[in-house]
Amino acid sequence: MIVPRSKLLFWVAAIVPSMAVLAAASPNLAPVGVAIAAGLGLIALVDAIGASRSLAGIGVELPPVVRMSKDRDGKLEVRIRNQRQQQRLLRIGLGLPVEVTAQVEEQDVILPGTSEWSKLTWNCRPMMRGKFHAGPAYVEGVSTLGFWSSRKALPAESEIRVYPDLLTERSGLAALFLRRGILGLHVQRQVGKGRDFEKLREYVAGDSFEDIHWKATARRARPITKIFQIERTQEVYVVIDASRLSARRTSPEGGPILERLVTSALVLGLAAQQQGDLFGLITFTNKVETFVRAKNGKAHYNLCRDALYTLQAQVVSPDFDELYTYIRLRLRRRALIIFLTSLDDPALAESFVRNIELIRRQHLLLVNMIREPGMAPLFADQNAESVDDLYQHLGNHLRWQKLRQLEKTLQRRGVRFSMLDNERLSADLVNQYLTVKQKQLI
Repeated sequence: MIVPRSKLLFWVAAIVPSMAVLAAASPNLAPVGVAIAAGLGLIALVDAIGASRSLAGIGVELPPVVRMSKDRDGKLEVRIRNQRQQQRLLRIGLGLPVEVTAQVEEQDVILPGTSEWSKLTWNCRPMMRGKFHAGPAYVEGVSTLGFWSSRKALPAESEIRVYPDLLTERSGLAALFLRRGILGLHVQRQVGKGRDFEKLREYVAGDSFEDIHWKATARRARPITKIFQIERTQEVYVVIDASRLSARRTSPEGGPILERLVTSALVLGLAAQQQGDLFGLITFTNKVETFVRAKNGKAHYNLCRDALYTLQAQVVSPDFDELYTYIRLRLRRRALIIFLTSLDDPALAESFVRNIELIRRQHLLLVNMIREPGMAPLFADQNAESVDDLYQHLGNHLRWQKLRQLEKTLQRRGVRFSMLDNERLSADLVNQYLTVKQKQLI
């Protein structure tokens, strides 16, 4: 498609009315005016024919996959092909999704005549986590005389993968990721009995009778003791609730709860990898959506990240019965399972407690939810300036009391329940994990 430029409009506005006035004032000069106007039209027509070929040999390529972080500046590299290797002025625009904002909508670039390929960097910032598609590319060239612009949509497509921003979370856990173990401390030697069998040795005074290997003692006719080592590699699973409970917002101005759960789960995965443990994921709604078996390594972490960056909350109720049955069948080895969910709905909390019997004896379970703003005992906040504020505090107290009763119920079953602050969710989860590991509870 070709469109007139301001240069053509200027000359038409300058010549055609003047020639019309000249012909009206002096009829003898009318043929001259018509000839000049026709000449301008002929020149514009010839330039339009050239404009239609001004984008010949131009192509645009985008990288197949671009990885960015939510709310952080990213770059999209654009490769422009100039097959004729002629110096050209182009204006380029990209079809970016609405979830990705660019600093500029279009850019002007001069293609050199000495190279077939040129590179252009497009600065943009994704505002939402997920998978998006960019393309096509829209280019505009200028005719030889500058009277016309030729516009064309070129096929170009790129997949933009927007991951959670872990930079802020990791900065708060710098001590851990600098290989200093527990926050603020250097790595210390773990002491304890352990559960993994290592070897047999002669009995030494002070060995416990429960560590004596009675069959080996009978065969050798002298006391033989079993030696155990501390487990170095343990399985850690994070179970993320992606049902309607996680679609709510952390606060009226905050984002969805699920965003915080996904970010904290990935931070915990980095901590487990740092400690040499195996990290796995389970996401569920009214059924199990994703299961990533616990492993270690950079490639496995990238797999977990790819499994979470497109996770979105669904408007369905969670099915804890289905979840626990799935865990019972799939996880044979004892593991630390950390649940990230919301249990302020009494009916769902009752279902959670009733079905937890399937796995609580085999695995170590930690249940966490984000504390909603204002959920606290009645007299924890003295700023009640009106009757409405008083009723609001009373409602928050009743909700807090029910969750306290739920905590005691789960504690009697050997399950730890915690309400964590939104701002400290990642740090508190990592602290829970490191505490369990230090105490050798799994």
